[in-house]
Amino acid sequence: MLEVMRRRSELLSKIASQRGEAAGIGARWQAPLALADQGLAAVHFLRSNPALVAGVVALLVIRRRGVVGLAKGVWRMWKGYRLFTAFSAKLLSRR
Repeated sequence: MLEVMRRRSELLSKIASQRGEAAGIGARWQAPLALADQGLAAVHFLRSNPALVAGVVALLVIRRRGVVGLAKGVWRMWKGYRLFTAFSAKLLSRR
């Protein structure tokens, strides 16, 4: 029984030292993991708010090309859309 008690004491001291090592490792990884967690939260926010992302992109485009450049781009997209719908309607009417 005395041998079991001694072995138990050794194991408890080993457990305490391993617990201290694990705490040290956890403390070193706390800052990088917190940064990664903030990055994931930012990605989740952007994915759940696509209108906000589109607005920011539109502001960047406006700032870079100006309002006139944005109007030209919208006009070209509208004309391209109308051309595409007319062309697809012709293809579908041939069937």
